[in-house]
This record gives sequence, structure tokens and C-alpha cells, in this order.
Amino acid sequence: MAEAHAKHHDYHLVDPSPWPAIGSVGAFIAAIGLIYAMHGGSWWAIAPGLILILYVMLMWWMDVRNEANTGHHTRVVQLHLRYGMMLFIASEVMFFVAWFWAYFDAALFAGEVDQYSRLALTGGHWPPTGIHTFDPWHLPLLNTLILLTSGTTVTWAHHALIHGDRKSAKQALWLTIGLGLLFTCCQAIEYSHAAFDYSGNIYGATFFMATGFHGFHVIVGTIFLAVCLLRLYKGDFTPQQHFGFEAAAWYWHFVDVVWLFLFASIYVWGAGPALH
Repeated sequence: MAEAHAKHHDYHLVDPSPWPAIGSVGAFIAAIGLIYAMHGGSWWAIAPGLILILYVMLMWWMDVRNEANTGHHTRVVQLHLRYGMMLFIASEVMFFVAWFWAYFDAALFAGEVDQYSRLALTGGHWPPTGIHTFDPWHLPLLNTLILLTSGTTVTWAHHALIHGDRKSAKQALWLTIGLGLLFTCCQAIEYSHAAFDYSGNIYGATFFMATGFHGFHVIVGTIFLAVCLLRLYKGDFTPQQHFGFEAAAWYWHFVDVVWLFLFASIYVWGAGPALH
């Protein structure tokens, strides 16, 4: 009887789970709350749906962690998880392509923006008339160095984990998380000194959408790495079984690369009169 139920393949057939259904309910409640808020209601109406979604994410990912620790993530399953992460990052690349497209469309065709945009006019050139941009060689350059350094520390953590050096992996992850938090603090300081707003002008709209969504991804990546650090302290991950950390490292490197493009295109190429 036991032999009849033995697994003779390398795939993992997931046990029945309530989380997809409960997650759908949470998304529906959040959508209703968002509609209500947009029609003059309280924005707190979104909270119940978001809390339910976050709860589902936590419990679902804990199930995946348990599957990994109990041997269900075979080499074949890990390969497919990597394919899934690659597709996710590819979708994120296209997400940022949209913001770069919006920025360069407004920057390269400033005259058309003047003619058709509902936002403040550009004066036929980029940056728009009256916009004082950030000096790219001060705080933006510091943020660039911070992220590049964090890319080296997360790579250090990965190599340490592969070689079974858990102590070094923890130290490197602490450094990476600290650098991620430092980047977020520096970006908050930068935003507080911005000489332009999000609304009312197309430069501010494209700048804050592109850099703001990147900042959000840095926060998500920092949380991702913090969870990996917690799992390291709980004894998870081995040199052969550490896809969760590997996915976090891939995501962090993606965030690094996107910032390099943002720095080069928006801060350097799109620089205008700096505010002193």
C-alpha cells in the first residue's frame, strides 16, 4: 500500500491549499475598499483587504519554506522555481521600461508635450523651464555607491553560503540590509529637498514615478533579505538548497542595475540647472 503511494518522479504535487481562495477574497475586499475611498470615503477602507492579503502571503510563503525544508524542492523543482523568478524579473524589467519610456518621450519630444500635455509646459526643452534638478554628483552619486557596495556584499553572502560559511553569510547579509536602509534614508532626504512637486509638471511626475517605484523595490528587496537573514539564524539554507536566498540576491542585483540606468538617464543625462 505504501509502495503504491510512493513518489516515482522529481516533481512536487502541491497539497490542497486554502491560500489562493483566501487571497482572492482579500483582493476583492481591497478593491471594494479602494473604490469606496476613490468616491470620497475613508482610505482606511482598504486596510482589511490589505491585511488579509499580507496574512495570506505570510502563510503561503511559510508553506513553501516548509516544502523546501522537508525535501520537496528537488533539483527539477528548483530549476522551475528559477524559471519562475526569471520571468518575474523580466516582468519587472518591462514595468520599468514603461517609466523610462514616459520620461524619454517627454524629454526628447518636449515640443509635443507643450502642445498635448495637460501638465505644466516644458518651454520646448528639457528639463522644463523653472525646474531645478538635483546635482547628480552629490546625494545621487552617494546612493549609487551605496547600492553598488550592497551588490558586492550580497554576492559575498551568496558565495559564503555556497561554501558553507554561515557566519560570513550572516555578516554580509547584515551589511547588505544596512546599506539598503541607508539608501532608503538618503532617498527620503533627497525627496525632502526636491525643488519640484509630483503634481503640476511632467518632469516631477516622471521623476517621482521612476525613482519612487525603484525606492519601493529597494524596500521590498530589503525585507526580502531580512527574511533570508532570519531563516539563516533559524538554520535554513544549505550549500545545495538555498533558492530563497538566491532569488533575493537576483532581485537585489536587478534593483542595482535599474538604479544605474536611472542615475545615468534621469540624474546625469537629464540634469539641468541645479538648486544650490
